[in-house]
Amino acid sequence: MKFSATLSFLLFTFITAMAIIGETGCAQIGAPTGGDRDSLAPKLVMANPDINTTNFSGNKITISFNEYIEVKDIQNNLLVSPFPKVNPDVSFKLKTVTVKIKDTLHPNTTYSINFGNAIVDVHEGNPYKNLTYVFSTGNTIDSLSITGNVILAETGKIDSTMLVLLYRNSPDSAVQKRKPDYIAKLNGTGKFTFRNLPADTFKLYALKDGDGSKTYNSAIETFAFLNKEVVTSDSVQPVTLFAYAAAKDKKPVVATQPSGKGKTKADKKLKYTTSVQGIQDLLSGITIEFSNTLKDFDANQIALTDTFFNKIIGTAITIDSTRKKVVLNSTWKPGTDYRLIINKEGFSDSADNNLATTDTIRFKTKKDNEYGAILLRFININN
Repeated sequence: MKFSATLSFLLFTFITAMAIIGETGCAQIGAPTGGDRDSLAPKLVMANPDINTTNFSGNKITISFNEYIEVKDIQNNLLVSPFPKVNPDVSFKLKTVTVKIKDTLHPNTTYSINFGNAIVDVHEGNPYKNLTYVFSTGNTIDSLSITGNVILAETGKIDSTMLVLLYRNSPDSAVQKRKPDYIAKLNGTGKFTFRNLPADTFKLYALKDGDGSKTYNSAIETFAFLNKEVVTSDSVQPVTLFAYAAAKDKKPVVATQPSGKGKTKADKKLKYTTSVQGIQDLLSGITIEFSNTLKDFDANQIALTDTFFNKIIGTAITIDSTRKKVVLNSTWKPGTDYRLIINKEGFSDSADNNLATTDTIRFKTKKDNEYGAILLRFININN
């Protein structure tokens, strides 16, 4: 009897233990059910090396959080400044993000790694917004900044997909030839900020990066620039960039004013044609002919610029006696790209009709070798 009681006790204990193990063995890591939804972003617990470390000489950074995280869409979120030739590798495991630097770091330079909204918690996907890890390969952390906004010149609206580019001590042509030293993204209100900059002189541009090259391709991209250099200091004022969209070349067409009833709003708009056909003769001006006689004409609303939208000095703009034809004359440089900007606000006819849009027309002048030459020799000209 004693043996039987002992055996029964042991069997009961075994069955109970197996039941407990079975219950716990079926448990899984997951979001708790019931209660309020977790709306809190992960919190940074530790970084190694510390954020704002100076004399950085390694190639690995780890950042730990208070909960399980994952990294999403890092290609479109990660922004490293100064802009590297090779982006770092970013990986994650449990509560830690690891960054492995692949590019060569410059001496005495402050770097920042902005993760955008890539780091999120596992359960609810709450992002740690714009986590920025800053370090310096020198003795100090640069702390100067440039802020501003970008506006589409034609509509006054914003395009938050545009990028703002910063070039350090570079010629104007650098924006077409190489990637920038610093890149900033626009927020939802069209504003941008460059932080952790050194004391230096910079050129500032913005573009809609249609081909992903991070350089200006005038054939396809909306572009903006600041017509003066920015010298970083503690008192730099916010700047505003006006972006112009690249427009297709306008072909000369017969301008007609629709007649009869039932005219649409578009029909009533003032129209024009130009003599620009992509290649401009060095010996001729540009003619702009409007569909109706102009009541209001503002020559300042017509601008001839280079590819960086710098105005060409010495341009003459006149209107003829019919007030329908405008002629622009300039001293053309051979084989040179130009932009002709016609602002819709500068012109109206007697019915107060205006142009529908502001246009930017691209064209190039002929080269010297496209013209012939005549050599004249005068003999005994004084006799």
